[in-house]
Amino acid sequence: MPSKATTVTEYLKELPEDRRKSVQALRKVFKANVGKGIKEGMQYGMIGYYVPHRIYPDGYHCDPKQPLPFAGIGNQKGHIGLYLFCTYCDAKHKEQFVKQWKASGKKLDMGKACVRVKSADDVPMDVLAEALQDMPVDRFIEVYESSIPAAKRKSKAASKKAATKKKVSKKKGAKKKVTKKKAAGKKKRPAAK
Repeated sequence: MPSKATTVTEYLKELPEDRRKSVQALRKVFKANVGKGIKEGMQYGMIGYYVPHRIYPDGYHCDPKQPLPFAGIGNQKGHIGLYLFCTYCDAKHKEQFVKQWKASGKKLDMGKACVRVKSADDVPMDVLAEALQDMPVDRFIEVYESSIPAAKRKSKAASKKAATKKKVSKKKGAKKKVTKKKAAGKKKRPAAK
């Protein structure tokens, strides 16, 4: 169940001691290795690392109000989840990550983007660090945008176009009102004979 904590500090305080130590150790690796521009905060009920709207105004295509997720650390009932959206979007990056993790000798329990571990001891920290470092913000945005399904890209473009049209029509409407007010203030001239 996602946490209701609104800050990372609150989130850490609510964890059992053993999980807190592991999450703090993982958090240290994330903070030291995510690219410049990535911010840490609470996202989706866990510690999130994301591209803020000031860098990527469109936000996450599934929920544009949310900043673009990059990665996350979540305490789950039976495991700690490492949510590596940064590897999910790029097949080569994910392939390299999986290969390096397996070469470390540590067991890999991974879904599409989530690595499940019991504790920080189960994580080859150097492999995690490299996966985070190898995806700077500009490259991540590029890879992310190319991974959005065509239908979503079209609707995204249509939304932008509609929003632009709305702004333009509001501006035109404002000009018309001003024009009508000016016209109302002028006296009609008699028609020339």
